[in-house]
Parts: sequence; C-alpha cells; structure tokens
Amino acid sequence: MSEPSPGGRFGDYGGAFVPESLIPACQELDRAFRSAWGEQAFHDQYEQILEEHAGRPTPVTDATRLSERLGVRVLLKREDLTHTGSHKINNVVGQALLARRMGKHRVIAETGAGQHGVATATACAMFGMECVVYMGEVDVERQALNVFRMKLLGAEVRPVASGSRTLKDAINEALRDWVASVESTHYCLGSVTGPHPYPWMVRELQRIVGDEAREQCRRILDGTDPDYVVACVGGGSNAAGTFAGFVDTLARLVGVEPAGGAAVGRGLPGVVHGSRSMLLQDEHGQVSESHTISAGLDYPGVGPEHAHLAAAGRATYVAAEDGEVLDALQLLAVTEGIIPALEPAHAVAWVARAAGTEDLPEGSTVLVTMSGRGDKDAQQVMDILG
Repeated sequence: MSEPSPGGRFGDYGGAFVPESLIPACQELDRAFRSAWGEQAFHDQYEQILEEHAGRPTPVTDATRLSERLGVRVLLKREDLTHTGSHKINNVVGQALLARRMGKHRVIAETGAGQHGVATATACAMFGMECVVYMGEVDVERQALNVFRMKLLGAEVRPVASGSRTLKDAINEALRDWVASVESTHYCLGSVTGPHPYPWMVRELQRIVGDEAREQCRRILDGTDPDYVVACVGGGSNAAGTFAGFVDTLARLVGVEPAGGAAVGRGLPGVVHGSRSMLLQDEHGQVSESHTISAGLDYPGVGPEHAHLAAAGRATYVAAEDGEVLDALQLLAVTEGIIPALEPAHAVAWVARAAGTEDLPEGSTVLVTMSGRGDKDAQQVMDILG
C-alpha cells in the first residue's frame, strides 16, 4: 500500500476537508509524522514500547479444530492478546509519542466499542498526559465495562447525546473540541478515517500487524502466503494494517463490513469527517445512520484507502448479518477456546459462510485478524442469547 498523493488522496478518495482553522494543524501533523517516521530512533522507541508494554509480537494461531469443521485452513492473527485487548494500542502508542514530540500534553479521542478509548487512556497514563474521550450515549450504555476502564485509567469520558449517539457523533464532538483547542491538544483519531494525514498515518502505525503476520505465515506455510487475508471493516484500521503486509502478494484481500453499515457495499462517494470516501447516504445526500450489533463497526463511512482498494479491484468487501456474527462468535469459542469481540466475529462469519464455495474453495488457507477479544461484549451477548 503506497503513500497517498501530496494532497492526501488514494485515487479518487481522501483529502482534507476541514475548517480553515484546522488546516494548519493537519499540515503540522503531517510534517511531524513524516519527520518522526523517517527516523530510526522513533521506530525503535515505538517498537520497544509495543514489545515491553503491549506484548508484541502477537502470535498467529493455527485454528485446527475450526479448520476441520470448515474444510479450509484458518490462521488467526491474535491482536486480542495485546495489552488492552485489541489492535488499537499500536496506533495510540505511536500517536502519543508523536504528540509528546510536538509538545502537546492534552489528548482527545473518540471511541465506539471503547477499545480505542481504553488504549488512548492507557497511553496517556503511561506518558502523563491529560485524556478526554468522546463516546456516544448508546455506546456508553452497551460498553459500560470499557467506560469504567477508561475512568480507572484517569481519562474523562464525555457522553455524546446528539444524532444517533454512536461513533459518528463522538467523532463530530472530538473535531469540535480540536477546533477550539488545537494549539494545546492532539486529536488521537482511532481509525483510517478523517482528514489527511490520519488515514495514512494510522495505516502506517497499524501495518505492524500485517508485517508480522506475513513473516509468521511464511514460517507456518513453508515460505508461501495465505490464499485469503480477511479482516473486519468499520472505519477499517485493523484491515488496513493487515492488508498492508499482503497487498503486494497474490493473497486475496477480503474486508467484512456489518450488513447494516456496509459503506463500500451500499454506499456512495461523499465527504464525512474530513475526507472523501464511500458512505451511507439518503436520497438527499445526507449521511444515513448505520445499524449493527457491533459498536466498533457502527460507522456510516469507511477509510478512503479501503474505498480506493475496492475501486481498484485489489480488495473485495462483503457483509455479515448480526445473526451470523453471533453464530460465528460461538463457533470460534467452542472450537478454539477463543471468544472474539463482535468486530472480528464478522470476519469469522464470512469465512464460515463462504468456506467450501467458489468464494473460499475447500482446502484454501485463510488468515483472519482477531482484532479484539470478547470481554467487552460479554454482557451484551449474554443479554441477547439469554
């Protein structure tokens, strides 16, 4: 996956559609990240923290019992085993280091499922930074455990009552805060969305997932790559990081969206939260609400690089229904002893549905990114299943 154009474009998508007051902040962030990312010392510090505090590298698990059940070989990239329980820590450690380098000691973030909020609160606690997390009221209720974890880590959680009261609205409030406090505040955006340089920067910070997985898979598969690489997609950071390690191989890249928030599958080009991408819209061009069991995928758009990969035909984007997701969560639990978060359960759901068909032929090898563990969703799933 290449660097975007100087204007932050991936083909027809991307850019920086922000208020004039934020243009200098985006430009400052672009310069700061390019400078830091070009220094080996920054990479060394970033990787050392992820090793010592987050538990990297995460393993690839050969899911033998699930594979026997489905007739395809399933490998799991275990981001659920990181400190804080998801891939989000990779991004926030990098952004926290960058914020400190830029002399900004207040960090704001948005969160849906709460995993990005927890990771941001964790990094801020490590580095002694003030942390404010915006979270929709709906998500505050269905992710009460993560709200408590953020507060325990010293963060202020600000519930958002506007709009659908979910991730989209949390981002809106975070952007408003950033406009008002840009001189002292870094906005730690959690996905490959938003204005340039965020989609590119977050992908680069998450590509550690794909780079590790490629090397690990080649050891497991005697020097070859998996036939398929599959990850869930809301905004799309775990998928972008995973795909980055395999985009130059022959592996088929598959992103799995929630059926009620399939921005690539059902959306149209438009601008949301500072970039041009695919997003759900009504007949008047207004952003439509997404609907999904998964708070972390409850977003009406998708990262612009995913829109570009879809348009170029390099990646395929499919959808999973809520019922399939619950079945997949239980399937992985009883076959492998792994309870995934609802987000990566979408990826497992597609593998279970497609296995043995022309979309995923019998005998294929498929890598699935386990972007998070299921602790945060236990109460919600228990309420549904009874």
